[in-house]
Amino acid sequence: MSQSTVSTPDISDELGDNARVVEPGFNDFGKRRRFSGRISTVSCPDDNSLVRAALETPGEGRVLVVDGNASSNCAFLGDQMAVLASNNGWSGVVINGCIRDSEIVATIDIGIKALGTHPRKSLKRGLGERDIPLRFAGVEFRPGDYLYADRDGIVVTAGPVS
Repeated sequence: MSQSTVSTPDISDELGDNARVVEPGFNDFGKRRRFSGRISTVSCPDDNSLVRAALETPGEGRVLVVDGNASSNCAFLGDQMAVLASNNGWSGVVINGCIRDSEIVATIDIGIKALGTHPRKSLKRGLGERDIPLRFAGVEFRPGDYLYADRDGIVVTAGPVS
């Protein structure tokens, strides 16, 4: 499921406390303003090596959630990785951190939400972990759960919503 027609306010209304609503603060950067899919995760400290490794795999409509610890030291994704994600069938990427190449990323057919922008690229040391539960912005992101994003925000659910 890459393009949900269900809005995050509708999901929140329908599921109440069973909808995990992400705290505000994430901005839209990709061409898609509405995206959804099963969650895959990466935790990485100022190092986007595992982000690239994840986006090199078939996305199958999933959403990659990246915990960069809200770092303002570097960007975790740029235009080349956004193209890679789009070409490999990822629905979107949510980054607890920054991106770069924002003007180009805005033209790429993928959903991207991040805290902001930064011109510096990340380190490449292979640090981090993949497909582990993450916690930031008041929500736990578990691999296999579902994420829904639109202009109103981000909601995480245990299963798909129709």
